[in-house]
Amino acid sequence: MVQNSLLGMLGTNEIIIILVIVLLMFGGKKIPELMRGLGRGVREFNDAKTNVKKEIEESANDATKS
Repeated sequence: MVQNSLLGMLGTNEIIIILVIVLLMFGGKKIPELMRGLGRGVREFNDAKTNVKKEIEESANDATKS
């Protein structure tokens, strides 16, 4: 939805310009560290989302059994 429309508005030239700016700002050595941190954050978010989903399903199952 919002992500699709945002990516649809960006063309190849805009994406290349953004990547060059990021490379200039952080340098080649910092980018892998940033991506690792981003990956950890996404993984933690997905784990938390899964845990919340399990808790909701367990609560629903307990409520139907009672």
